[in-house]
Amino acid sequence: MSALNTLTLAAARDALRKKETTSVELTEACLKAIDDANALNAFVHKTPDIALERAKAADARLAQGDAPAMCGLPIGIKDLFCTKGVPSQAASRILNGFRPEYESTVSQNLIDAGAVMLGKLNMDEFAMGSSNETSCYGNVVNPWRRGNDDAALTPGGSSGGSASAVAADLCLAATGTDTGGSIRQPAAFTGITGIKPTYGRCSRWGIVAFASSLDQAGPMTKDVRDAAIMLEAMCSSDPKDSTSADLPVPNFEAMLTGDIRGKTIGIPKEYRMDGMPDEIEALWTRGAEMLKDAGAKIVDISLPHTRYALPAYYVIAPAEASSNLARYDGVRYGHRAKLSQGDGITEMYEKTRAEGFGKEVQRRVMVGTYVLSAGFYDAYYNRARKVRTLIKKDFEDVFAQGVDAILTPATPSAAFGLGEMQDADPVQMYLNDVFTVTVNLAGLPGIAVPAGLDRQGLPLGLQLIGRPWEEGDLLNTALALETAAQFVAKPAKWW
Repeated sequence: MSALNTLTLAAARDALRKKETTSVELTEACLKAIDDANALNAFVHKTPDIALERAKAADARLAQGDAPAMCGLPIGIKDLFCTKGVPSQAASRILNGFRPEYESTVSQNLIDAGAVMLGKLNMDEFAMGSSNETSCYGNVVNPWRRGNDDAALTPGGSSGGSASAVAADLCLAATGTDTGGSIRQPAAFTGITGIKPTYGRCSRWGIVAFASSLDQAGPMTKDVRDAAIMLEAMCSSDPKDSTSADLPVPNFEAMLTGDIRGKTIGIPKEYRMDGMPDEIEALWTRGAEMLKDAGAKIVDISLPHTRYALPAYYVIAPAEASSNLARYDGVRYGHRAKLSQGDGITEMYEKTRAEGFGKEVQRRVMVGTYVLSAGFYDAYYNRARKVRTLIKKDFEDVFAQGVDAILTPATPSAAFGLGEMQDADPVQMYLNDVFTVTVNLAGLPGIAVPAGLDRQGLPLGLQLIGRPWEEGDLLNTALALETAAQFVAKPAKWW
């Protein structure tokens, strides 16, 4: 058997059931890989004691038989998920020292399924970023390198720690969150699979909020089958989250046949952006051909309001962030600034937030406060909400015409170097989300699947967008794409 930490969830599950290994052995292999990979800066709070305790419990559960699919499988948890008794900082100085007395619904679902938490994963501060360079823990490094170049590359963001850890085989899978592409973009940058389910499919309770009408948790895994296995374990109806859907959670893995004959796949003309790299264009064309060869019908479609998606997103998301982040004030928990004699509560708020929030969070809070202010509410926020409704209707119209899924690029480029875009116009960084934000604005499921390498040897991904609540059908189409693409490349170990 290959090194235990390199196994997929499905392979590890089968090995556990055949008694070829134990959860403790799987966990120890991952813990060693984590300790050997400090150069990646992916794990920021290691929990080996908790991991081994849960692994032993999982082995006992497996010995009794009738254990769930995730039982005994070691995974990483993004630092945005509250985990009882374990630091949960959302990669921000303002939450320094915060150890929740409760567990997020998603991480509790995974505990109940017998999954083993190895530790907490790095991310962009409050999930605001596309390169994992806004974290109070420092940058995450992508395990991939350009050819013979030693330059450190971004793993994408905000779930960069999760992406890097899964791609480098530090864990078998990881949780991520996606507000505008934060699962799909880093998955594409690191050659792994990431799915954002329909808004409301996973509970948001206990996940530190960025933009409440856009945030959604999902799995980041080594392949599509693993995504199906882990997504089922993460999903549930939750009375603690008013936006959680009261719908049964299907057995997503059982829906993976790989047969997409008779399916209709839409290719949106608006996603052909000016300046799109030739390699992205060629990959997209090849992806459509793969799905056609698998028996799907390929049709051209129009999503006319796509060009307004990015500006609408960067009004709505900061507006909701400024409201959600108002609670971090230095009064109840987390960081509190040292005050000078004569300082009052206003000075405490100002100093605490100035010290606690990084530059990107401060920028978005200020933008959000501005667009919600009395003089600009209608001009910006209300107009963006109307655009969002039009974007959602575009998708509804296309699906009403019989389209089963939509194929697009996942990102406008391969992974770029750390520091390359930090000092540029922030809008240049925001353009990384150009293919992904529409899915969040419309509340739809979307999945990124690795489909090829660029000329520098870096992974490139394709995105499939599905009908609401039809993650099983979307995963099956993704399996057909994965099977045709036969992407098996792994980063050469340098860390």
